[in-house]
Amino acid sequence: MSHALALDVGSSSVRAQRFDEHGSPDGKLRQERYDTLDADEVVAAVHRVLHGHEPAGLSCFAHSLVAVDESWNALTPILGWRDTRSAAAAEWLARQLDAEEVHARTGAFLHPSYWPAKLAWLAETEPEIFRDAAWFVSFADYLRGAPETSLSMASSSGLLDLTTRDWDEELLAALRIERDRLPQIADVPLWVDAACSNLGAGCVGRERAALMVGTSGALRIVYESERPQPKPGLFLYLADERRVVEGGALSDGGNLHAWLERTLAGAEGSLEDRDPHDHGLVFLPFLGGERSTGWNPEARGTIHGLTLATTALDIRQAAFEGVAFRFAAIADLLPDLREVVATGGGLLRDRDWVQIMADALARPVRISGVPEASLRGAAVLALAREGHEADPAPLGDVLHPREHRAEAYRTAREAQRQLYDALYDARA
Repeated sequence: MSHALALDVGSSSVRAQRFDEHGSPDGKLRQERYDTLDADEVVAAVHRVLHGHEPAGLSCFAHSLVAVDESWNALTPILGWRDTRSAAAAEWLARQLDAEEVHARTGAFLHPSYWPAKLAWLAETEPEIFRDAAWFVSFADYLRGAPETSLSMASSSGLLDLTTRDWDEELLAALRIERDRLPQIADVPLWVDAACSNLGAGCVGRERAALMVGTSGALRIVYESERPQPKPGLFLYLADERRVVEGGALSDGGNLHAWLERTLAGAEGSLEDRDPHDHGLVFLPFLGGERSTGWNPEARGTIHGLTLATTALDIRQAAFEGVAFRFAAIADLLPDLREVVATGGGLLRDRDWVQIMADALARPVRISGVPEASLRGAAVLALAREGHEADPAPLGDVLHPREHRAEAYRTAREAQRQLYDALYDARA
């Protein structure tokens, strides 16, 4: 194979492109945006982008669930990570099981992002669909047309035992679901987008993290591990047979950027000459609920410190800083982290935000030279299956933390921590 056609199915768009054996783009990027949770409509978008060709490697968004009947018809829309209707089901599971032990076994949390809560919610609210479904699969499995999945995609469901590399027995028993209603784990060229994003951007090893802001956001590392051991507050999934992807995810990222643009008139303008003291606000970026590090789906976005002098630009700046401080909390849990590479369209389009990330993280942030990291990652992994090693990922400029703003950022981050503790620490 001298080239690989890669496909990346994101949570709002589908992208396909050919790459040569070195991992460089070798053809036009084909892309189509979508705004639907109908599984068949997203499949149709994929087929239009592929133009009848078969991808060598597939990257797909994580955590999605689709109930499917015997004839391979979808019985539900795509139940994705943004759907928090199963929050009560997650709480119910936490009362039935030892949540810390579940996290230790699966690397995931009893949270509505993951399959266990979604399945418990579906059984309660849609008992006929739960009873009639022949299989419960990810959207990627539905797209491929068979009840089989990869180790990578299965692990991101929150239902896989990291040690046995099979569906978790205790969770299956609690959910009263038979193993044969879940996809078979097979060696297929399918990977969760978290792993693909890191590999596509060249973020491999414990010391170099990918800071991704797309629709949502994540800070992740990928490394080899024979005995995966999840850390408190962080997820840990199997990327493939020998590597894991570890880190934290935020529900607010590019979607927060879009909310600011929709909601605030006059928020445009450079943030280069401003620091947190200029607005006096504290912003908790939980408009979509909290994932890392507290995993509280009931958390809500909060702006503290509003006055009659507060401007739209102040709120935009505080929101960007709020997200950056949550990433800093994740970085604190990755003790070997030395380098950060910024990737994802939500971040790469706004250099001011990258600079704020560097200031909040108190470490340099290098801008990725890969415009579509997950897409390239799928190609890199597909090429590796055929014995080809891709060239190192290109990297761009480095933005350093501004020393004269260090104290202002430390103070602002502490103010966010105190507000978070005041509102949500009782839950912990």
